[in-house]
Amino acid sequence: MSQFDVIVIGAGAAGLMCAITAGNRGRKVLVVDHANKAGKKILMSGGGRCNFTNMYSEPENFLSHNPHFCKSALARYTQWDFIALVDKHGIPYHEKKLGQLFCDNKSSDILEMLLEECHRTGAEIQLNTSVNSVIQSESGFTLSTSTEDYLCRSLVVATGGPSIPTLGASGFGYDLAQQFGHQVFAPRAALVPFTITDQLSTLCKALSGTALPVSVSCREQVFNDDLLFTHRGLSGPAILQISSYWTPGDSVDINLLPGVELTEAFIEAQQKKGKTHLKTWLASLTTQKFAEQWLAHHQFEDRFLAETGKKTIKALAESLHQWRVRPAGTEGYRTAEVAIGGVDTTELSSQTMESRKVPGLFFIGEVVDVTGHLGGFNFQWAWASAAAAAEALAAG
Repeated sequence: MSQFDVIVIGAGAAGLMCAITAGNRGRKVLVVDHANKAGKKILMSGGGRCNFTNMYSEPENFLSHNPHFCKSALARYTQWDFIALVDKHGIPYHEKKLGQLFCDNKSSDILEMLLEECHRTGAEIQLNTSVNSVIQSESGFTLSTSTEDYLCRSLVVATGGPSIPTLGASGFGYDLAQQFGHQVFAPRAALVPFTITDQLSTLCKALSGTALPVSVSCREQVFNDDLLFTHRGLSGPAILQISSYWTPGDSVDINLLPGVELTEAFIEAQQKKGKTHLKTWLASLTTQKFAEQWLAHHQFEDRFLAETGKKTIKALAESLHQWRVRPAGTEGYRTAEVAIGGVDTTELSSQTMESRKVPGLFFIGEVVDVTGHLGGFNFQWAWASAAAAAEALAAG
């Protein structure tokens, strides 16, 4: 039976980072994963360019039942630490917007960097290996897998959540946590598009592919970013962000013209361009397709601006600035970038990610009840929580 100081379950971002950091500190490390390739979620992230961190990462960018839990790890392994690693490997990158850092070339640059670092530190990676059972013993843990049995002093669970099951994601980490007496907050899909099934579905389908900058709010949380109409409903960065705060039954308020006060803009345009059609004017503020479909859906008559009354403009302004939508649901784990929920952080050390119930058992990354906003924050949590655990492993 092979023995290791540390076994990490999960060869994703958090698991590989933990293996690297523990290996750097002299630990004999094995990473096991049931998938046939490491870092599948890394490869598909950021549209294939991997939004690997955010320059403005702060605790306020994370959701948790215990909002203070993430502070220690994020402070000790910052975005600048990971950027330094990327720079060390000469990987070219750029800021897309709002501090979001993407690879210039492709996501595989980040994965290859992590695998190279694992190789350098001597950390072993065993793929196509399913964990059948985990048993605690006096000397640590015994893992029975589909390939062989292993012994380790410390066990790190970095299995992620159930988002994007086509990549092999599952709730295995939650099951393991509950096996050892941990509470798990029920997961739900987050950073995910909304589905619309009421009378607005016709409008969404007609506008599919149209994107607009908006301000969207739900439960007192506000995001300013782009909205994208789809055949199923609503997507785009603004919608993905607010989906993390939405629960079934909630309505979402959307300002489709956040940078414009429509009534004032209309009065000015009416005085200067009275012979312009309402549809043409609205198209100048949005898009031609949007103006046509929006006016038709709300049954606004397309007159010259000079012939358009105050009552019509007031109604149009309300429809655009205060568009209230009640989503039928979300597209679920199939397209969700992350899952909200996970292992209760009150039962983990915020310094080390170690279980307060089971010595030597650690939980890192998405399996923990810490979820970042869109924009590289979830990767930063993966790097930071992994480093926190690995430091404790090295000191054990």
